Amino acid sequence: MPLEINKEVCITCAVTGSGGTQDRSPHVPRSPQQIAESAIDAAKAGAAVVHCHVRDPESGAPSRDLAYYREVTERIRDAEVDVVLNLTAGMGGDITFGSTDAPLPVNAAGTDMIGAAERVAHIAECLPEICTLDCGTMNFAEADYVMTNTPGMLRDMGARMTALGVKPEIEAFDTGHLWFAKQLVKEGVLDGPALVQLCMGVPWGAPDDLNTLMAMVNNVPDDWTFSAFALGRNQMAYVAASVLAGGNVRVGLEDNLWLDKGVLATNAQLVERAVGIIENMGAKVIGPSAVREKLGLTKRAPK
Repeated sequence: MPLEINKEVCITCAVTGSGGTQDRSPHVPRSPQQIAESAIDAAKAGAAVVHCHVRDPESGAPSRDLAYYREVTERIRDAEVDVVLNLTAGMGGDITFGSTDAPLPVNAAGTDMIGAAERVAHIAECLPEICTLDCGTMNFAEADYVMTNTPGMLRDMGARMTALGVKPEIEAFDTGHLWFAKQLVKEGVLDGPALVQLCMGVPWGAPDDLNTLMAMVNNVPDDWTFSAFALGRNQMAYVAASVLAGGNVRVGLEDNLWLDKGVLATNAQLVERAVGIIENMGAKVIGPSAVREKLGLTKRAPK
């Protein structure tokens, strides 16, 4: 497939994530107020979309607390700057097994498994424009656990998102995840054309080499909208690579803590750096209104 540069680019800022980064940088936001303020700063810097997890304000550990999601949502929506809200729905699918000789019962300390209704409870309450749908199961190198998303669970969660009128952002960590995403659209579980985030360099998913990126891009239907990102030092290189391949971009502290070697970044600084790359490529950074029009999104108040 010939490359066709994307001339109108949406920037997503992944504000805090659920990884163990809270003690590696003072800029990783923990409390709902800090997460919202960092998201707002990113929007002012040029992000059209903010992708938010929540954390325990004291420990920084990942959380699924509905009250935290509600506070983040309200603070962002009450801000003077407009931005498209994208909440994660990836929490609640982690399994940590016992030893290799005795994998069952699972390790309760590292396992967080809940049902589909609970996994999207904050989506139903906060009604963001977009929420994520991790479209497959995979090993994670951060710890010895499995991110578990069975076909049945994904069909259930996807149907709930569609019924709520929230646009699922399909998180594709490998080509098989795209294969199943297309099946969900074919079955009518998800509406087409779909929205996809290509997640590159997340061990042990798709590596962040350009051949693999193009294999992923070539498996995205022509009428779908896609974005791509890579972890760590390759984050900014993938801003250029995704735009060149016809896609949108994602940056932020969920995926990378560094602005330069030895220099810890803020979310706003990462967005500013991405804006510079995109504009120097001759493309335009679009805002939230253009994103809503392109994706058919409706900004709504929480229930």
